[in-house]
Amino acid sequence: MGEAETEKRMVTSLVMSAASPSKHLSLSPSFQRCAFASWVRENVNKKECCLFQQCIREDICYCGYSKEEHTDEAIKPEDFTGESWDKHRHLCEVPTDAFGDISFDGLGQKTGKYARVSTDTSPEVLYQLLTEHWKLSPPNLLISVTGGAKNFYLKARIKNMFHRGLIKVAQTTGAWIITGGTHAGVMKHVGQAVRDYALSGSSHSQIVAIGMATWGIIHNRDALVHPEGSFPAHYTMDIKGQGRLSCLDNNHTHFLLVDDGTQGHYGVEIELRSRLEKCISRKRLGTQAPDTGVTTIPVVCVVLDGGPGTLDTIYNAMLCGTPCVIMEGSGRIADVIAQVAGQPVSRVTIAHIRQLMKRFFGENMPNHRIIEWTKKIQDIIRLPHLLTVFRIGEDSHGDVDVAILQALLKASKIGESLGTESWKRQLELAIAWNRVDIAETEIFTEESQWKSSDLHWAMFSALVGNKPQFVSLLLENGVSLRDFLHDEETLCELYKNMPGCFFLRKLAKRVERARRSKRRMLERRVQGLPRHGETISMTYVSEEVRHLLGSFTHPIYPPSSREYHFNMTMEETSSSLSKDQAASLSPHDEPQRNFGRDLFLWAVVQDNKEMAQIAWEQCSDCMSAALAATKILKKMAEEGSDADEKEVMRELANHYEKQAIGVFNECHNNDEERAQKLLVRASPYWGRTTCLRLALEADDKSFVAQSGVQALLTQIWCGELSVDNPVWRVLVCMVFFPLIYTRFLVFRCDEVIQRETEKNEEIKTVENVTGSVLRTNTRRLDAARLHRKKILGNWSKLVCLYSAPQVKFYWNIVSYFAFLFLFAVVLMIDFQATPSPAELLLYIWLLSLVCEEVRQLFHDPDGFGFRKKAKMYINDLWNILDVLSIILFIVGLVFRLNALLFYAGKIILCVDFVVFCLRLMAIFTISRTLGPKIIIVKRMMMDMFFFMFLLSIWVVAYGVAKQGILIDNDSRLDWIIRGAVYEPYLIIFGNFPTNIDYAAFDMDSCSMNGTDPLKPKCPVLNENQTPAFPEWLTIIMLCVYLLFANILLLNLLIAIFNFTFQEVQDNTDTIWKFQRYELIKEYHSRPTAPPPLIIFSHLYHFIRLLLLRRPPVVCKEFKNELPQIEEEELLNWEALMKDRYLLSTQQEQSQTMERRILDTAQKVTVMNERLEREEETSSAAIMTRLARLEEQVSQSAKALQWIMENMKSQGFASKKAPPLTPSSTDEPPDTFKRPSEKEATFHVNARQCYYPNNGKRFPVPDEKVPWEVSFSSYLPHHYPKESKDSGDSVDGSEPEALDNYRNPGGRTGVRGRGELSHLGPNLNIDLVLTRWRDCGRSVLEYLAVWENHGALVLPGGPTQSADQLPVNLQKTLGKTVYEKLSEKLSEGKKISEGYVDDCRNTDNAWVETTVLNIHLLRTDEVLLDINNMVISSHGTLRWQEVSGRSRLASNQKDSLRKVAEWHS
Repeated sequence: MGEAETEKRMVTSLVMSAASPSKHLSLSPSFQRCAFASWVRENVNKKECCLFQQCIREDICYCGYSKEEHTDEAIKPEDFTGESWDKHRHLCEVPTDAFGDISFDGLGQKTGKYARVSTDTSPEVLYQLLTEHWKLSPPNLLISVTGGAKNFYLKARIKNMFHRGLIKVAQTTGAWIITGGTHAGVMKHVGQAVRDYALSGSSHSQIVAIGMATWGIIHNRDALVHPEGSFPAHYTMDIKGQGRLSCLDNNHTHFLLVDDGTQGHYGVEIELRSRLEKCISRKRLGTQAPDTGVTTIPVVCVVLDGGPGTLDTIYNAMLCGTPCVIMEGSGRIADVIAQVAGQPVSRVTIAHIRQLMKRFFGENMPNHRIIEWTKKIQDIIRLPHLLTVFRIGEDSHGDVDVAILQALLKASKIGESLGTESWKRQLELAIAWNRVDIAETEIFTEESQWKSSDLHWAMFSALVGNKPQFVSLLLENGVSLRDFLHDEETLCELYKNMPGCFFLRKLAKRVERARRSKRRMLERRVQGLPRHGETISMTYVSEEVRHLLGSFTHPIYPPSSREYHFNMTMEETSSSLSKDQAASLSPHDEPQRNFGRDLFLWAVVQDNKEMAQIAWEQCSDCMSAALAATKILKKMAEEGSDADEKEVMRELANHYEKQAIGVFNECHNNDEERAQKLLVRASPYWGRTTCLRLALEADDKSFVAQSGVQALLTQIWCGELSVDNPVWRVLVCMVFFPLIYTRFLVFRCDEVIQRETEKNEEIKTVENVTGSVLRTNTRRLDAARLHRKKILGNWSKLVCLYSAPQVKFYWNIVSYFAFLFLFAVVLMIDFQATPSPAELLLYIWLLSLVCEEVRQLFHDPDGFGFRKKAKMYINDLWNILDVLSIILFIVGLVFRLNALLFYAGKIILCVDFVVFCLRLMAIFTISRTLGPKIIIVKRMMMDMFFFMFLLSIWVVAYGVAKQGILIDNDSRLDWIIRGAVYEPYLIIFGNFPTNIDYAAFDMDSCSMNGTDPLKPKCPVLNENQTPAFPEWLTIIMLCVYLLFANILLLNLLIAIFNFTFQEVQDNTDTIWKFQRYELIKEYHSRPTAPPPLIIFSHLYHFIRLLLLRRPPVVCKEFKNELPQIEEEELLNWEALMKDRYLLSTQQEQSQTMERRILDTAQKVTVMNERLEREEETSSAAIMTRLARLEEQVSQSAKALQWIMENMKSQGFASKKAPPLTPSSTDEPPDTFKRPSEKEATFHVNARQCYYPNNGKRFPVPDEKVPWEVSFSSYLPHHYPKESKDSGDSVDGSEPEALDNYRNPGGRTGVRGRGELSHLGPNLNIDLVLTRWRDCGRSVLEYLAVWENHGALVLPGGPTQSADQLPVNLQKTLGKTVYEKLSEKLSEGKKISEGYVDDCRNTDNAWVETTVLNIHLLRTDEVLLDINNMVISSHGTLRWQEVSGRSRLASNQKDSLRKVAEWHS
């Protein structure tokens, strides 16, 4: 049931998405604000003081707020009487009163979102506020910008590069930028970068800049307070009057104002900001493939300037694994770290840091602070994979955005232990950021080796995420579409994750209809029958695509096995194949998969031009694919309702029509014969239809009008006759057919044989002249092919002559003229009461015409179906004239056979003769000269039809007014119409009336009372028996009418005709070529004999098809099924031509003027940047050289002083000369040491600033680690192990006892026992259990334990002696295995033993580890027990391959390496 419910929800969501444009609920803004305010008051709090106690200043509480800003309950509290103020007890949470929209006064009226939040607010609530209520899309990257909180100076170049790089990385990756939010320091620079981006207007997307500031230090914060929320709150930036407070930056988009209940204290937001960044970093990153692991949102810290607090931020961020990018040249702590980055840790000394601090901070720092900073800076540079220094003078980073992204990729590598997973994470990040440049330079290098299967998840993410550049890059680097789309489920997932579009809405409706249909069927069955949900399958996709392509095509995907099995029990209402069609499908007609086609179709139906172009280049049947795309897109545009979406579809359809034209022209120019085969071959990948048919269905007139297509149509038109035969010769041979045996007419077969013979003769001549025999084999092949060409016999030539469509057409013209002549003779001479023989012949002739029209209606070689065939038949104007003429003839014949209606019948037949004559114009459609003109006539007739509506307004207006003025109450309808319509219409052509003017009025031309049916009624007369109508009015009306009707409207009609002619003239040739196909196809399928003899052919076909049940003759001129080998060869050749076309297109584009200008501008920009960079680099190099020169002079002076002192004392062997190698420029003379001392390594984990369980160490720089080195300021913290009785006689509290135990690794910053069990060495055993994976001893494996925090460790633990296993192994391995391993302990190999750099070590307690290797043979019983434990441990115990990529800690990895060396 779970699966069915899931599928049902999916379909429901699809239907909702399909209906989303019209069925979204429209919520008023006021309702949304009320709902938002209610949610904020319920989930977001602020802090306020609940006990007012006056401090040193008058009326000021310890919280920093004045007495007036406290509530009455806080001023006179009843609960805290007699207590001293404590921020942990006397600050309480209440619902927040500051949230909503913030509007900054000033130019631009910038707006944003804000909320006042408590320091104890859950980060999940803040993330929900940002994403759900403030409608921010989840980020693909989080950029935390930190540094100087006060204003500092940045060089113009550094500032520009920072602004440009930060915005570029945020824009391209969809990142969030988090800062302190105030208008000062680094936050101000971030705001300026966001402002510059907004002013540039380069994109419609918004840069998200989130400011997390302390509520208690914000100037003018009272304007933000409103219990119900402010929409908006008007905030004024008063920089001059802010004092010690700070204003919010007006360029940030969102603000989280952190409140701890106090005022005037900076840095309150740091802890909540850290927790929010950590929460965001645990969220899932973007759109990932279903089979990939969970990759979280990466976080990067960007540092400009900064002080001690910034150093703490950097240190804590890097301890949490967050990479940091330091901007060199920004000042203070950023420059201090940049100076020492990349140097050996031994050179980062206390004296060196002191001088750097003095140099960049300009003041002397206390000694204990220098020691602490030195230790932290040493720890920072020990993590080079997390530290990136952006130096302007270096070309390795290019710009700030590249440096930020490279820092994240470098951090993701972590080490060799992750192996391919490291590359996978880097690639996933690059895809999420849509930075293909980073992927090319950092990921797809020679070091990384990818298999196609390794990149399938990346391909899926790039496709779903609409990243075409990544799709192209992945295809270039080994992704095989065959492997990727081999599983149909992958393609289904792509359709399920398709963005909302017209095709998806139609597909969802189809799925929903099928679901409803099946649900109704299930309701009629037994209730216990399991219900099935409907989801997207390729069957539904195939049905929808078949609907778009046309019902004449076959399904492009086979029915899915699951749906077929389910449909066996019920009627499939959504199936578009009838049972007869399904039964008629042979194995040869089964749909064939083409993986380039699958991806191309997926991209086309969602109107994705870039993705479709990439997929089209992968299609093997590219011309059919392009034409099918035009048909699909035009059909969707026809059915769609969104005007913009329809326009995009039409543009994309025109693009692929041009692509098809380009490929076809390339093919036709290379080989005409193969190009014509491509037009008429049945494509197995696109419903077994042809390119020509697709172009016709898509109305691709430009494609059909190409010379190659027209050459094919001309060849079909001429049949087996040569296209070079003059028309007059064909007409002569039609009458005197024996001339065909005298070479009077050339047949195509004879033409081919003659051409091949001439070619062979030319080759033979060249061989005789040159003496070359290289063409002999080719000539033999041509001779063999020539031999296969059969020479037509006498009877065959006669059949070919009269079966050619061209000849059929000419005979039908002759027949039609004879029919019209007979028809005219009957109407004018021989139309008797009793039908004469000539009239009977006319009836027989018409019967043959009727039979031909019926045959054309039902003849369906393309499989269109009767409905589409009838629609196509009616849409043809000539067919309408045929039907109209036949109907009129039948009606006239019926009337003619009735004595009472005899004359009426003749009149109808006469009118019918006019229609038959109009039908005669169809013969001109084949003419290249008159055919286009007929198209112009059709367009003009449509223009004239609409013009008549405009003209009728004036005709009726004038006619009715004239008739009403002149004639009084005429009851004769015929004369009313004559006077109101007919006479005004004749006036336009110059037949002016005489009854509107007294001078021309004649009483004899009219009837006084209207009694004479042959005369009009006279006008109204006055007493003098003269016309009473106002002469001046009727004359003026006539003049006005003539002015508008004759001059204005008629000239308007001429102008319309002229415009139509000019507009259509350029396209008439294309339209004529397109319409020419139907005429050629009609006469190709038409019987040979003309009417009335054609009736015998109809009888023959009727008997053959209906009585004898014989299949119709299949013609290959319009659709040809090629053998598989020939099909493959043809498609390979087409692919080669496509590549040539694409190459030529790229070359043409590169030569355009716009491209040249763009390339030149880009080169100038690069040269300018390089010159500026070299200028700064040269100045920096000079400064470095001067510093080194000063250092050398200083060392030379020291060396000379030493020589002089030794010469005076004459004790050359008593002292060692100081090294003359250059050292740091800032290192004083007393810091020179021996090289061995400088290269010495000390424990690192044992000196971390933070001791386990929230302890803190005294900072110990590297130079102060050895006990022999004096460290007078060393004051380590004392941490005994609490609440555990270790059983030792020494508990670590007596100072005299601690002096007996000294860590052999040196100082650690902590005294006492710490987290270890006792003072002194704490023994530990790491057990390395190994085995060979197979009998070939090819792969060595070791047993590892998977811990809860997601790390692999070797089994082991603390022990009292190295001769016994740790007791805790019983819980890990089981008692039985533990006992058996204890027996084999003596057989184990001791790999190493000694001191271990452990984070629990102190000055007086440390860990010493012994590594034992026990190798298990396949015959050992304990190996079987361990394997059983591995199976039953559910992943806790694992056999892992011994390799350099093992995911172990560094010390255990070293032990594993030694084990591998011993076994090798």
